[in-house]
This record gives sequence, structure tokens and C-alpha cells, in this order.
Amino acid sequence: MKILSLIPPMTQLNTPYPSTAYLTGFLRSRGFDAVQEDLALALVLGFFTPQGLSEIQEQALKLPEENRSASVNFFLDYFSDYQSTIALAIAFLQGRDSTLAHRINSRTLLPEGPRFASLEAYDEEEGADSLAWAFGALGSQDRARHLATLYLNDLSDVLRDAVDERFEFVRYAESLAGSQPTFTPLADALAASPTLMDLHLQDLTRSSIEKHQPTLVLLSVPFPGAMYAALRIAQTIKQQYPNIKIGLGGGYVNTELRELTDPRIFDFVDYITLDSGERPLLALLEHLNGKRSAERLVRTFIRNTNNEVRYMNWQEPDVPFEEVGTATWDGLPLNSYLSLLDMLNPMHRLWSDGRWNKLTVAHGCYWKKCSFCDVSLDYISRYETASATLLVDRIEKIVAETGQTGFHFVDEAAPPKILKALAEELIRRKVVISWWGNIRFEKTFTPDLCELLAQSGCIAMSGGLEVASDRLLDLMKKGVSVEQVAQVTKGFSDVGILVHAYLMYGFPTQTVQETVDSLEYVRQLFENGCIQSGFFHRFTCTVHSPVGLDPAAYGIELVPLPPINFAKNDVAFIDPTGVDHDLLGVGLKKAIYNFMHGVGFEEDAHQWFDMPNTPKASVGRNKIAKALRHV
Repeated sequence: MKILSLIPPMTQLNTPYPSTAYLTGFLRSRGFDAVQEDLALALVLGFFTPQGLSEIQEQALKLPEENRSASVNFFLDYFSDYQSTIALAIAFLQGRDSTLAHRINSRTLLPEGPRFASLEAYDEEEGADSLAWAFGALGSQDRARHLATLYLNDLSDVLRDAVDERFEFVRYAESLAGSQPTFTPLADALAASPTLMDLHLQDLTRSSIEKHQPTLVLLSVPFPGAMYAALRIAQTIKQQYPNIKIGLGGGYVNTELRELTDPRIFDFVDYITLDSGERPLLALLEHLNGKRSAERLVRTFIRNTNNEVRYMNWQEPDVPFEEVGTATWDGLPLNSYLSLLDMLNPMHRLWSDGRWNKLTVAHGCYWKKCSFCDVSLDYISRYETASATLLVDRIEKIVAETGQTGFHFVDEAAPPKILKALAEELIRRKVVISWWGNIRFEKTFTPDLCELLAQSGCIAMSGGLEVASDRLLDLMKKGVSVEQVAQVTKGFSDVGILVHAYLMYGFPTQTVQETVDSLEYVRQLFENGCIQSGFFHRFTCTVHSPVGLDPAAYGIELVPLPPINFAKNDVAFIDPTGVDHDLLGVGLKKAIYNFMHGVGFEEDAHQWFDMPNTPKASVGRNKIAKALRHV
């Protein structure tokens, strides 16, 4: 039996999404013939060629002139320039032609469409060359990659406006799948005539099937935006290779399809599994080999002969984290990924810039109390660790296979005890890597531990400060205080580790005063060198979080959901404070953009908000500085 795992569009373009690497490595460790392909990268690269641009041009010319966007018009006007530079730009972003940076930085090589207007607007407002300011005289490679990324973003806008309105890097067709109570929008889209994008994806699917001749195809759907493309892939396989079985899993499935009852999705796939895939997959393989009945499948949805959805959940222990094997990237085109530099946020660039090996230090979260988090689901609630020796063994195997020494530890919150042991083992064995990950800003991360982590190769850490309000942090059961976060983040910054703060606004019962105070705390954290990067996210209530499970405990009332037979996750709520968080969000994002650029610290926090009668911050302007002196 041959098993093919596919990454559907759209996921990251700078590095493979790790789910197929994890499953392929696990299956091979158990003796199965397992292979993988990244169709997300292949789809984009197929369009970003001279021939691909000709196909886009043909589609764009069919649009009535009055329906053409500014992006489409610019593309048509400068088509020959795009066609003559696309191969060069892709080669540069793949790291195959670094000397091209000088030509790109001249601003005369690449056509500059509407996406470049943001640079000009910033330059006019600040009276300076924003790129020179951001990257400096020696940052020519970064500067050129940012310009080349804007160039690709212009082309992605053309793809969206002229070829397929669902297209967007990463969030492709997201609205079709995210928290959709019914399968109908997806069913209608899949029944419609295929777009040029769909036709390309069908060709890639057929090519992959012909190359590998699999018995079973596994589709990993990490985000809502990948669901439509995954089902288009499945549709092609069902129509042309009906004997191949298809399994569906991944983060989106685990989160949103837990109450699935609509049988129509099984017109496209045969099995849908929940949570960690190793045990359900072993059971499924036994079933397909005639060694296990359907009733003994593990955490798997099927459709029976009566056209009913059934959830099979034979109780068997999960494969221990220490026994899942080492991820493998064998079969993925590691030299073809695009090192994009989209946003100047120094932490966000790590997500899209560079080829990072993904590795999990521990399964689940050791804290699993935060009230906004899906703590009732397996990926949070089941906490398992591996020894530092085994983790470094895996790291060495991955470096030997990929030739890359950069690692992104993808844990929900990497435990400090394990990180300490891992750092000591890396140093003892003289294994040189660069790594970054996500943690809780807890007091266990002492300055001495920060120094040890830096010596082992840690370059950046992200963590949740969330609302930067002690009352709300307590309500969230976050287990940290603002003062503690300041001290921990300063410890990381002092040893040269970049610190990014995840921030949140719109949490239940959060007042305007608390939002202003939160921003004042954030201003002081930047000003005192505790953090270098941050981003404000709007709070979303999910059905699997403590807030969603017990809204009354958080002072809110949930808006009743419609009848649901497909996806269920986000849920609207009524907050008695009646605060317009959308309006506050504009000011929060503007302020943090300035703070990351080292400006705006002299402004009073309330002045960032374009709202009448915004209260002044009630926090002293030296609160964080005083907290740091008490360390």
C-alpha cells in the first residue's frame, strides 16, 4: 500500500507546512511506503512563469473594461515588463540569484503596481525613504526581497481580480469554509465550472497521482482557506481515479468539523479523522488491509450505506509523543520555496522569510487554562513530552536531511523545563542551530535561563501578553501579570533574543479605559526595550474555549447559533459594556506600528484613538520602568 500526503493550497510559501512531514516520517518509521507533495507551492509557481502570466493576461482581457481593477489595468499595461522579469524575481526569492538585489533596489527593474503605493504614501508622510530607514545601507537583500514581495502581491491581486476571486496567499477561499453551518457554499462552489486556478490544480493533482500511484491519499487542511482546494483535489481524484481512498484531517477539521452530520462531504472524501493523526491512521490502514472492521476505526467519520454520517471512536491509546518518529521533508522541493518579506514587523517576517524546519518540543500545552483557548481539544489538553536526547537526535536527523539549521518550534507554549534541557543538550553535543518558538511569559524564564537559551541558538520568542490588564489577565486565567511579563521579556531582550507580544482587544467586559491602559503598558514595554514586536488581534469567542462553554462566568451572552451540520467554531456574543472595539482596533494597530518603528513614545495613549471623550490612561507613565528596577 502506498500513501500520498498532500499539502493543498494555500499554506506558507516560504517553507512546507509540517503536517505531511510529520505523518510521512511517522508512517515510514512503521514500515509503510509513504510520500508527500506540496501542491500549494506548485500552484503558485505554475502561475508565476512567463507562460502562466500569459494565461492570466488572456483571462484579464476577457473582462469588460469597466470591471477591471486598478491592479488588472496596471498588469495589462505593463505585461511585457512582468513577463520579462517574473522568472528573475522568482529565482531571487528562491535564493538562486542573490546578486539581482542591486537591480531590484534600483526601482527600475520590476514594474511597480498599486501595492507599491503604500511605500510612496509612507515616504510622503514621513519625508524620508522608508525602505532606507527600515533596512539601512547594508540591508540590500532584505530591501530587495521586500520590493520583490510587493511585486508578487500585485500579481496575486491580479489573480484574484481576473482569474479566481477566492485567491489570496494563505487565506485562499477562507470565507467558503470558516464556521459555515452548512456545506452548501462549498458544494455550490465545487459544482460550478472550474476556474483557471481550478484547472491548474486539477493538472497538478493528476500529475501527482500518476507519479506516485497511491492507494490512499491524505489531505491535510490546517486552515479554513485550504478546505476548498483540498476538496477540488479530492473531486479530481474521485472522478478520474475512483479506486483511490481519500482521508481528510488537519487543524481546521479538528477544530470546526467535530459535530459533522452533513453526508455531502463524503461525495469527495472517504474518511475524516480528528486530532492527532497517528493512531487513527494506523487503524484506517488496518481497515483498508481487511484487518479491522469499520466499527473499530479511531476518531473517524464515515458515511454508511444509509447515507448517514457516523463517528467511529474505538478506544485505543494515542501513539506516545516519543514514538511518532522524526519528520521528513523528503520529496518536497526545499530549494523552490519563496523567501518573502511582506511586512516590516520583525517577528512576522520570520513566518514568511526563510526556510524553517518545523519541530514540536512537546505535544499540547502544560498550562491549558487560558479562557480564550480551545483547552477542551486534544491539541491543547493532551500534554506529552520527549527527552532532550531524543529531541536533539531528531534535530540532527532533520539537519542532515535538509541541510538547513533553522528551526521553528511550533508548540502552543514550549515548556521552560524542556527548553532548558534541550538547550543544555544542544550545547553539550555542539549542535549549532538557530531556533525560535512560542512560550508563556512566566517567571521560570529567569535571566540565567534566557542566557542559556540564547547560547543554544534561540533568536526570537513570542508569547501572549494579550490584554495587558491585570484584571483581565486574571479573568483569562493567564497566570501572569503585566509586571511579570515586563521582567521576563526584558530578560530575553537583554541577551539579544527578539521578543514578540501577542496582544488582544475586545475580551468580554473589557472597557475603553482598560484598552487605553493596555496600550499605555505596551508603549512602555517598547520604550523600555522589553519587546521589539507586537500585534493586536481581535478577540474571537470559540465554542471549545472556557468562554464559549461558560459565557455567563465572563459576563456575556452568546448569540444563538443557527442549526449546524457542518462547521462550528466562532460564536458571536453580546457584551453588556457595549464598547465599539472595531473603532478602538484602528488606533491600537496604528500605535503599535509606530512603536515598532521607534516613534510615538511621547504621545499620550488616548491620543491614538479617533473617538470622542476617550479617557486618558490611568497607568503611570513609568510603571514598567519601576517594575524593572524591582527585579
